[in-house]
Amino acid sequence: MTTAPAPVREPSWELPRSAIGLWTVESAISTVILWLGAGAFLLFVPASAGGPVPVLRWVLPALALLHTVVAVGIRPWVKHRVYRWEITAEAAYTRTGWLTQTWTLVPISRIQTVDVSRGVLQQMFGLATVAVLTASSQGTVRIWHLEHGMAQRVADDLARRAELVRDQAT
Repeated sequence: MTTAPAPVREPSWELPRSAIGLWTVESAISTVILWLGAGAFLLFVPASAGGPVPVLRWVLPALALLHTVVAVGIRPWVKHRVYRWEITAEAAYTRTGWLTQTWTLVPISRIQTVDVSRGVLQQMFGLATVAVLTASSQGTVRIWHLEHGMAQRVADDLARRAELVRDQAT
């Protein structure tokens, strides 16, 4: 008699609150670029150009303002609320997405490599990303924006457990 696999459940762990700060800074940078583009349009395209230009002269700033409110004021908090991760005895998995949710699960026995990476902004916020890789490119789990010490411990633990599973299989 075989047992049915356990259903996919909600991962237990959320990201540290400093991830909100990182996402806010990333959004602020993209928003500045957007405002520079909108400002260049307003500066270099004369209102008298005709066609849709007069409408675009007020629509672009309105859309840029809407983008700023959502990207800087709302998105970081929602991302923090919906992103979850967990490492169990059997697997590493994450749940991402707010409109479309994606669960990614990698069995410990399939892990080939565990990487820790830190981008420039992640370093500023003391964060790191753990990538759990398998032979399949579709099987990668990325646990984004963990505190650096936690990321290192998670990576070390996963690498050790994957090695134990490989040793037991041979």
